[in-house]
Amino acid sequence: MKLHSYSGRSFLVWTLAVQLLLCGSGVYTSDDTKACGLYSDSQSEQKVIKRLEPLAHKNFSVETKNGDESYTYVFQLCGDAGGVPGAGIIQVDNKKTGSKVTVIGRYNATQAIGGSDWVMLIYGNGEAYDAHCNKEMRKAIFMISCNRDAGMGKLEVVLEDRERAHDCFYLFELDTSAVCPVIESHLSTGSIILIIGFCLLAVYLTGGFLYQRLIVGAKGMDQFPNYAFWQEVGNLTADGCDFVCRSRNREEAPAYRGISTEPLEEEPEERDDHLLPM
Repeated sequence: MKLHSYSGRSFLVWTLAVQLLLCGSGVYTSDDTKACGLYSDSQSEQKVIKRLEPLAHKNFSVETKNGDESYTYVFQLCGDAGGVPGAGIIQVDNKKTGSKVTVIGRYNATQAIGGSDWVMLIYGNGEAYDAHCNKEMRKAIFMISCNRDAGMGKLEVVLEDRERAHDCFYLFELDTSAVCPVIESHLSTGSIILIIGFCLLAVYLTGGFLYQRLIVGAKGMDQFPNYAFWQEVGNLTADGCDFVCRSRNREEAPAYRGISTEPLEEEPEERDDHLLPM
């Protein structure tokens, strides 16, 4: 029993030691882009490659057909494309038996150049050409551009330039939102004051309504906080608007009657003959 217990503890200690060794050497890491081997270990390239972290551990594939030729390209950022160890991008010949796989570029030979809304990624050290470009190693160039509506994006083949004596390359495009710059929102002082004012008004109305309804037991319009005060304010505002904006006189001038053109009716003549002496 003691022997088995000692062996189990030794195995556990060795396991922890190996994990710590891997963590210290960079093989075991949580950084998704750490596996990319940059030509120059500059801070600028590290920042550029770090911008592409949302694309890590994802296979991007595209199929092309040109006459009798049919190829499928598989790309992965800082990972084994199509499960091929060390391959950043591979070309699969769909017409050949067994689907021949050609490594175009490896992620341990990576270059990264970036702008404000784009990144150019280069994978070198691919398999050598058979009869083109002086049998140099293949190289893949990816133009990764900002498109906020594209999500992770879709890989597209632009061209394969292999009719050169040197520096032949495959060119790919990928539109994605991963390289889009962060939109910073700057609020002016007036906007902040308005937001604070609306928040205070909302708290005042909500709290006053709940107090009037639940504590005071008000109904109808009386639930509005300080209803009488705001009603008076509204009346005074209306009176002020009426006084300033309307042009009619506040007091009506006395009306004068015009002279009538119609003849006046004659009043009946009073006769006083009975007052005369007989």
